Amino acid sequence: MIQRIQTVYLILVALLAGALPFYLSLWIGTEGTTVFAKDISWIAVVFGASSALALVTVFLFKNRKNQFVFNRLNIILNLFLLGFFVYRSLNLSGETSVSEKGIGMLIPVFSIVFLVLANRAIKKDEDLVKSVDRLR
Repeated sequence: MIQRIQTVYLILVALLAGALPFYLSLWIGTEGTTVFAKDISWIAVVFGASSALALVTVFLFKNRKNQFVFNRLNIILNLFLLGFFVYRSLNLSGETSVSEKGIGMLIPVFSIVFLVLANRAIKKDEDLVKSVDRLR
């Protein structure tokens, strides 16, 4: 069923990971240059993969177990991206030169939250189907 709440969460993840990193800055370098996801190719690929994985997961509604697994893979992908951003933000020097962390670094955090909410909704659907099968 495509009209479930997990579909809304997954579409939000696809929009967050697919569009926002290209419009919100990730960080501002020491030279004053603003860095977006499109400036670093592998970050753009990881955001694109996360968005594509979320869209593919939307259409796996007939197999909830696969949907759950794909969401977990997407969470791992976003955790990897978040780990890189934390590493990068800790290595940005704030004392000797002017550098800023951008709001785009928080996109993986919001994506992880929505993916966890989607997994909870998928688990609830799976439990409901199992309880109905028990009654037959």
